[in-house]
Amino acid sequence: MRVFHIGPGGFHELSALPESLPERGFLWLGYGRREFEVGEATVQQALTRWDCGSLVDLHVSDLINNQLPSHFDTTSWYDLLVFRRLAAAPGSQELFVDDEHGTLASAQRALRAIDTSPVGFAVFDRVLVTVHPTDCQVREFFAQKLDRLTEGRDKRDLRGGNRLPTSPADLMLRMVNHMVDSYLELRRLLTRQLTTLQRVLLDQNSEFNDWPLLLESRDALHRLEDTCEDQRSAMQEWIDALDEWPATDDPQLHRERELLRVRSRDVLEHVERVLSHVRRLESSAESAVQMHFSALGHRTNSIMRTLTVLTAIFLPLNLITGIFGMNFDWMPLIHAAGGFWDAALLMGAVALGLFFFFRRKRYLGGR
Repeated sequence: MRVFHIGPGGFHELSALPESLPERGFLWLGYGRREFEVGEATVQQALTRWDCGSLVDLHVSDLINNQLPSHFDTTSWYDLLVFRRLAAAPGSQELFVDDEHGTLASAQRALRAIDTSPVGFAVFDRVLVTVHPTDCQVREFFAQKLDRLTEGRDKRDLRGGNRLPTSPADLMLRMVNHMVDSYLELRRLLTRQLTTLQRVLLDQNSEFNDWPLLLESRDALHRLEDTCEDQRSAMQEWIDALDEWPATDDPQLHRERELLRVRSRDVLEHVERVLSHVRRLESSAESAVQMHFSALGHRTNSIMRTLTVLTAIFLPLNLITGIFGMNFDWMPLIHAAGGFWDAALLMGAVALGLFFFFRRKRYLGGR
């Protein structure tokens, strides 16, 4: 567990949960999933002590559920967002970065290496509770980033993402945006490995027979698409709930809400981009399979056409040999001294004539 105080005075890490909320700013409680499950009672007591209201038991179950899809829910005193991240599992980048001549197995391993563990956010008015997977780097990244923003810098000169968050919702949106943008680091990896898949499928000199591996890779892309769809639905529900917040006459508060709407729409746009890229990868894999069968059919047709032409060339030769093989005493060229050579010359002329005829008709693959 890590506890941070974010306010006009800067960004500070606290050693334990305070007895009361600070006069200004808000608190960020960052938990690992197992730590939150064990210390859930302490968190509930602290939230009650701060007059924030406790977490609903069903939402607590959602926060500690490692298999829950992205979704959004709201109450009158806090909002709950569960967002599944798209990130490379530890060590996967090093596993494939040097694989210049990848195989279909490496492409399938790359898809397996994508981690989609959920991160939970409970957004109160002045408290943000986040529940992360054990190996999640989002909490540490933002702890270091926000700490750097307060070291020897004038906060009044900071703009946009270079200033401290003004509310728990602002910090939550920055984390979600970071998780969405982290998928961009996987695009090069996935694109290269799926290009390897296409190359293996379209290689006419290779015998591709590992269809279970290909189906597993396609299923992984389908799961990625479902994850992105859930992300988009959760963010859209958050935006709808944000629009339903009560109106305010405070200009500062109104401006902060407008900034939240802008940042929320930006996150949704990034999710849409990720979803579009996943669908392009899925479509590319489907196209590779279709092109593989088309190339296989074209190759089979070329082989059958060549065999048909060879059969057509040797058919009249078999006819000639059949005629001269009849048991008759008197036939042309039978008793002639050069009869064999005349028949051989005739057969060669017929064969060459048919060969050039089929070549002219492009039955032998000529352009």
